[in-house]
Order: sequence, then C-alpha cells, then structure tokens
Amino acid sequence: MSPGTEKILESIFLDSHAKTTEIVNKAEEEAEKIISEGKMNAQKKKEEIMESAKREAEIKYQQIMSDAKLNSRRKILTAREEIMEETFQRAEEKLSKMASARSEEYTSSLLKLIKEASLEIGGGSLEIFLKDGDFESINKSLKSIEKEVSEETGNETVLKFGDTINTIGGVILKTENGNIEVNNTIEARMERFKGFLRLEVARILFE
Repeated sequence: MSPGTEKILESIFLDSHAKTTEIVNKAEEEAEKIISEGKMNAQKKKEEIMESAKREAEIKYQQIMSDAKLNSRRKILTAREEIMEETFQRAEEKLSKMASARSEEYTSSLLKLIKEASLEIGGGSLEIFLKDGDFESINKSLKSIEKEVSEETGNETVLKFGDTINTIGGVILKTENGNIEVNNTIEARMERFKGFLRLEVARILFE
C-alpha cells in the first residue's frame, strides 16, 4: 500500500472514530436526560399518588367522624325517647292507681273535669260516661256542678249518667243528641297535652 493510500485510510478511520465518539457521547447524554426526566416524572407521580392518598384518607376520616357523630346523636335521642316514654308510662300507672283507689284528690279532679267539659259544651242536657265505680264517688256533687254550669253559661244544665266506659279514669261528656262530645279521660288528656308535657319532661330530665 502506498504512503498516500495509508494516509487516506488513516484519515477515514480518524473521521469515523470522531463521528462514532460524537454519536456515542450524544447517545449517552440523551440517555442520561431520559433517565433524569424519568426519575423526575416518577417522583412527581409518587408525590401525586401520595397527595391523592392523603386526600382520600382525610375524606375517609371525615366521613367516619361524621357517621360516628350521627350515630352518637341517634343513640342519645333514642335513649332520651325511651326515658321519656318510660316517664309517661310511669305517670299513667300512677294516675291509674290513684283513680282505682278513688282518693279524694282523684274525686276532686274528676269533678273539675266534669265541670270543665260541661262549660266547654255550653251546658244543657248532658250525659256523663265514667268507668265503673266512679259514679258513686261523684253522685252527691252533681247538683252543685249543674248549678254552677247553669249560672256560668246561662243555659239550664242537667247531668245524667250514661254507660260505663273502659278507661283509666276521667270522664266523657256528650250532649243528649250525641252531636257534641268532650273526652276528658286521663288517656285522652295525656295525648292532647303530650306535646307540651314532652317539652316539660325534657326540660326537667335533661337540662
């Protein structure tokens, strides 16, 4: 091989080597860039996932706390309701015993209920419906109630006994034709005033 040919080949090899080195260097730089970007993307993704997980955990925590508070309030309300119902039941039992014993207090209350119902109807010819045994307790006092109601209403009032009724105590009054009725039994009065009584019981029990 002539010296000229050797120089040409040497020049070609040098150029090829330089280009190869340049290509390799560029490839390595590109690879490092890709790896660096990959690491950054991976870190970003990791942070996003962790942030999302934190948000989900916070939402779940708030949901659990909200459910716990709601269940707690329900249990408190249920307990209060049970206590109030038990209170009303005990009150009804006490009134029933008082009515059965026909104490002076009960008889006095019964007479007041009869007068109250008579005035509400406006007097006139009225029928009284009581539980068995209560007729005897009030029979002697009916004339004075008739007089008082007649004077207060300006309507001649006559009270007659009707049939016995199934009740804890109290009275039902009706006009003779049955068109008007006032239910002053213990059960009916408790039901009518239950809303007000519940507020009072709640105030006494829970304040």
